[in-house]
Amino acid sequence: MEFSEYLTQKNICSSTFSAAEPVLFSSWSTAFALLHPASFTEQNKFIINKIRRKYPVKKE
Repeated sequence: MEFSEYLTQKNICSSTFSAAEPVLFSSWSTAFALLHPASFTEQNKFIINKIRRKYPVKKE
């Protein structure tokens, strides 16, 4: 699974997130490449919720 697919699955707009917070996006991308998606979710559970609220996927 790609990191952008994971973000979409979590209802986070990857392009908006990467443009607004490039350092966090880069560190998450690197960590995601090293971890299983479930482990990544568990480690960042509360932060993911904050990011989801800030950068939601826009519904058409």
